[in-house]
Amino acid sequence: MSIGSVGELEERLSVPPSYLVEAFERLEGDLLILGVGGKMGPTLARLARRASELAGKSRRIVGVSRFSKQAERAKLDAWGIETVQADLLDEEAFAALPDAPNVVHMTSVKFGTTGNEALTWAMNTWVPAMVARRFRDSRVVAYSTGNVYPLVPVVSGGSVESDRLEPVGEYGNSCLGRERILTYFSQQCSIPMAIIRLNYACELRYGVLVDLARRVWAEEVIDVSMGAFNVIWQTDACAMALASFEDCDTPPHVLNVSGPETLGVRHVCEEFARRMDKPVTFSGEEAPTALLNNGQQSHQRFGYPSVNATQMIDWVAAWVMRGGETHGKPTSFQVRDGKF
Repeated sequence: MSIGSVGELEERLSVPPSYLVEAFERLEGDLLILGVGGKMGPTLARLARRASELAGKSRRIVGVSRFSKQAERAKLDAWGIETVQADLLDEEAFAALPDAPNVVHMTSVKFGTTGNEALTWAMNTWVPAMVARRFRDSRVVAYSTGNVYPLVPVVSGGSVESDRLEPVGEYGNSCLGRERILTYFSQQCSIPMAIIRLNYACELRYGVLVDLARRVWAEEVIDVSMGAFNVIWQTDACAMALASFEDCDTPPHVLNVSGPETLGVRHVCEEFARRMDKPVTFSGEEAPTALLNNGQQSHQRFGYPSVNATQMIDWVAAWVMRGGETHGKPTSFQVRDGKF
């Protein structure tokens, strides 16, 4: 069954898995979400609200963002999320933020890095330092990315948490900087933390699958040089992060979050073409390496994601064919030189 509207999509995205409800029964205290206005923030906030209610816990859930789109803030308010408008690049803004024993750090800059490297490093390293100093008495779950890993052989199954970190490009190196800064403060100030290395969250309005489906629907030529990728339904990407408060430690607990499948670009596009009754044309040749994230540890901890790749492909194809709303934010997953 396809998903027919944004309202239905957001409802489905915010249904918490049982392990998250159980974790939230044990979790004490309020929750503060920094960067709630991004692509994943609203899902994570509403998921936390619903999991808290199902767990019988009365807790404040507060979302912080610049809120460049006030409609997004109004939506969060309607869902029972308290909102605070603040620019986290302003050090003085931190003093006005409410205390909370549980903090999710989601702020980041990726796109537009090339030519604006200074802002990228400020957002990805300086802001985490201010977060760690301000919330040194809290548990912190911080999103990172699989871009901290190098390109690895497609047949390897992807990078695991203990692999060497050798990012490609300015963005990936700034994300490694974020992890190093957070680890420093975790160790120096005894702050329990978890670092979530994500590749790649997807729903119907954005994600690698949406990028590929839109190109197939428009009958554009598909470059297969970055021939493989991982993807995980956004609900699962958010739920695994929220449940990781129980695993926060010093130094930080590190967890890859991704789907169990290594998906081939060529195969996925052929599947979209079949569902859409469209021709598909490819250019280039698949490189033997790709940016791949092995999420086995997260699957052992929380179980397999609730939505598999085939279901996502079905939903995305139907959504794109009917002209469903998108965020207009391509992932640029195909970039191999790290220049975003």
